[in-house]
Amino acid sequence: MIKNDLFLRACKKQPVERTPVWIMRQAGRYLPEYRAVREKADFLTMCRTPELAAEVTIQPVDIIGVDAAIIFSDILVIPEAMGMELEMIESKGPVFHHPVRTDEDGAVLKQIDPAKDLKYVMDAVTLAKRELSGRVPLIGFSGSPWTLLTYMVEGSGMKNFSVVKKLMYNNPLLAHKILDKLAVTVADYLSAKIEAGADAVQIFDTWGGLLSPEDYKEFSLSYISKIISLIKRKQQPVIVFSKGVHQSLEELASSGADVVGLDWTIDIGTVRKTIGEKVALQGNMDPTLLYAPDEKIRDEVKRILGAYGSGSGHVFNLGHGILPDVEPEKAKALVQFVKDESKAFHRKVAEAQRE
Repeated sequence: MIKNDLFLRACKKQPVERTPVWIMRQAGRYLPEYRAVREKADFLTMCRTPELAAEVTIQPVDIIGVDAAIIFSDILVIPEAMGMELEMIESKGPVFHHPVRTDEDGAVLKQIDPAKDLKYVMDAVTLAKRELSGRVPLIGFSGSPWTLLTYMVEGSGMKNFSVVKKLMYNNPLLAHKILDKLAVTVADYLSAKIEAGADAVQIFDTWGGLLSPEDYKEFSLSYISKIISLIKRKQQPVIVFSKGVHQSLEELASSGADVVGLDWTIDIGTVRKTIGEKVALQGNMDPTLLYAPDEKIRDEVKRILGAYGSGSGHVFNLGHGILPDVEPEKAKALVQFVKDESKAFHRKVAEAQRE
């Protein structure tokens, strides 16, 4: 039993007493406690060590008071398991030393069994779930096939994403072959996380907004829909965060997702009127607002809650990941403001429960 199931109820558009809140990248460098663990091991070692991954997964629950934990990992563990050499360079980010550029490169990508080849992730999920002791739900995640392909083809130093676009336009057969293999793998990966104990899963389509509406449907959305159709789950919600894809929200709402994540460049109230009957919404405060004074943060929380309006179906979050130089006290303040200010939007539910 989960003691605080607000997040899960909101994902399913069930009545809640207040709006739940968690923060993308909440287990990260902005927390001194995370940095203390990071001093013991490099990033990929942390991902591969279930005890360390579980420890930093739980930190934000204890320190910031969020309503959900998200397992500490990285989306690029999938292509690494498929045989690509991955290096995390502090000043540069992820680097694939032998990116996928040709049919021959694509042919050597292994079809993996995530439950075995990424067992360390599943062990981290199981351990984090046990150590959470039902306090809050645990979220598992993956990158979308398109976003994974982008990293796999570009290799590093992505500026204008010309390399992946060249592949997409000049060798679409190869692009689709890899995307389809990734879709099956991601579905198996998320299913394994659910089997290991994840209460919900999120698909990060970080680079979906690079594509035109038609290319988005062909090279990203079709594979996200395939993943959702293949995930083995019972009641576990699926969240899709497709950054910058404002033009395809109605199609995204028909993908099978329970929740659609929004970045900060669109009004959540407008989106609710468009797709709010089909799906719950997650988001969508500008991450840089956490540099502002507390009153400014409170005002923005109130504005977003007001834009969404009364009733369930809203999970408060940032419109992208928290930035590494944000003060932890600002994240704590954000979470508390959501808890305090959102009750008014669910008062009728609370009154009915008291009766």
